Amino acid sequence: MVSRLGILSAAIGFFFLTGSRFCAAQTDHLSSFSDPARLWGNGIERVIEEAYRLCFRTRIIGSRVMTIRMPFAENHERDMLTETGWDFFGSGKGSPGMLMAVIEEHLNSAAFEEYISSLSSGRDRVFIFDISQQSWSFSADLFDIARMKAGSYRGLPHKPYVLTTGKGALESDVYNYLYCIGRVGMDCSGFVWHILSYIGKQGGIDLGMTLSPVLGVPRGRDPSLYVGTSFFNSRSSQIIAVNDEIRNLRPADIILFREASGGMAHSAIIQSIDFSKGTIRYLQCTDEAPLQERGAHESFIYFDPAKPALSLSDLSLRWTQKRFAPFPGEKDSPFSDDGERYRAFREYGGGRVVRIRTLVPVIEKLNKN
Repeated sequence: MVSRLGILSAAIGFFFLTGSRFCAAQTDHLSSFSDPARLWGNGIERVIEEAYRLCFRTRIIGSRVMTIRMPFAENHERDMLTETGWDFFGSGKGSPGMLMAVIEEHLNSAAFEEYISSLSSGRDRVFIFDISQQSWSFSADLFDIARMKAGSYRGLPHKPYVLTTGKGALESDVYNYLYCIGRVGMDCSGFVWHILSYIGKQGGIDLGMTLSPVLGVPRGRDPSLYVGTSFFNSRSSQIIAVNDEIRNLRPADIILFREASGGMAHSAIIQSIDFSKGTIRYLQCTDEAPLQERGAHESFIYFDPAKPALSLSDLSLRWTQKRFAPFPGEKDSPFSDDGERYRAFREYGGGRVVRIRTLVPVIEKLNKN
């Protein structure tokens, strides 16, 4: 006769066995569902999407499920009022693997736990970040809170002020900590270089090693530290100028945005062009964006599919990416959206599109898969 304990043990064993199989099946299903190939196929669009997704992590923070995105981080962006400057970890040129490991260390630290706890006080507070000292404090003074609510911003470039409600941490609060305290992230060209390097790797080439001679990289140094928007805008033989009519654009083309001095100040990369629906999806890393999009994010341009000969500077195109100050209260961007920024400074030629010559055969190879 089988004992009740034996029956119970068998039942528990069956439960865990079937449960584990069920969880494994669910995991396989979710992995399949999240596979970029489901949406983008097996060509260059999928490869770019894979590289983009490396810039994100999903975490439970303060009982909330959050998507943590790679922060924007540009050396000397905010140190103009300090006696000594500072560099972000990896100088904004680090790989997602390296940077995400540092981000995870911060998110798992006691210091971050204390910060999250302070955001759950149930009261309005003004958080004051000191980037140069990698520290934070807060004020519960009613006068300070009232001034922030009235739009009287007291922060400085290296010392942002942030008004919080005390109702728990938001993704934007995590971003503030990683940027100001962790001093970790990617600048715009570092992000684009990551995507380009990933494309090269999938095609069997080391882009950094291949381009080191034209970048002027000393022996033994990391090529990523020598890639900036100025290189994408250079006269290097590796840079192919692309007529920016929509019909000429391809995934992995680089969009360059000009600055007032005539040079290029920002870069982004095209992920896909849907000529039937009239949609261009491009990716970038910047902090001049809505709070929930600061850092690595996707952006879109909508055009009339019947007019593929339109230039990116044509006023009929709708660029959806809005531009805001990195921290509420700071001086707003001079451009309302990316389209306005692309069309700016026409006396110097406005924005432009370029392509990396070395990657052209690589992309052709990937698209044949």
